[in-house]
Amino acid sequence: MTDTPIDPRHAHREDGFPDQQQSQPGLTEQTSPTPDHGESSYRGHERLSGRRALITGGDSGIGRAVAIAFAREGADVAIAHMPEEQGDADQTIAHIRDAGRTGLSLSGDLRDEDFATGIVAQTRAALGGLDVLVLNAGYQHDIDGFGTLRTEDMRRVFDTNLTGLVQTARAAYPDLAAGASIIVTASVQAYNPSPGLIDYAMTKAAQVAFVKALAEEAGPRGIRVNAVAPGPIWTPLIPATGWDAERLATFGQDTPLGRAGQPAELAGAYVYLASDESMYVSGAVLPVTGGKHL
Repeated sequence: MTDTPIDPRHAHREDGFPDQQQSQPGLTEQTSPTPDHGESSYRGHERLSGRRALITGGDSGIGRAVAIAFAREGADVAIAHMPEEQGDADQTIAHIRDAGRTGLSLSGDLRDEDFATGIVAQTRAALGGLDVLVLNAGYQHDIDGFGTLRTEDMRRVFDTNLTGLVQTARAAYPDLAAGASIIVTASVQAYNPSPGLIDYAMTKAAQVAFVKALAEEAGPRGIRVNAVAPGPIWTPLIPATGWDAERLATFGQDTPLGRAGQPAELAGAYVYLASDESMYVSGAVLPVTGGKHL
């Protein structure tokens, strides 16, 4: 007997979201409604048994969903996060430990090179190694037009989404063993950029180039490099983007499935790319977009 298939149009909230604003980086407890990270739904099958993972931006949103899934699949997990997100990080670590795995919270700013590189050594020391690196941390902000793009804001986007990402990956890469996996959180914005997110979209396109180029070099060492490209996903980053009530009320409704996604709906993609089930997959970008094309 099999379960009745779930209609993906109605699997999660179909309506838009209420008007709300947060300052970056955004907090789960201030996000209404609370995103679904798979706390009650994700069931593991030991697909990552014994692996050691580091997830940047692992305290909330997609990062928390991935951390929960990895732990329930048998991995020990370190998460890097901003100091302001310690409350969210503590909740994520509690989920990791509830799964019977080791959880490590690393607090700092990835724009600081010492932190961006140091988290690799800290993870290896605490977990005994590093097998899966998930480069998920990101920053975005909305602008009214290209002429209003401030250099200060643009630099924060570039430094978080690109410079910090490269520095962490560069620190990890030399000592990764065959079978290791690097997974980047890219975006549908890399392929279908919104004018109001122009600098964010630029970094996401650059991340895709990073994945494809590094996959070419890493393949002969038995290391796989891939990306997940989310579409509109309800996370604390969205209320902190600066969108008005109308944009939030229609968030995600322009997808073929007619709704925004939840972080829990991304977890399986990361588990697949981290596991041996995808051992012949490298240099790929896996879309989880509600049907939007890359």
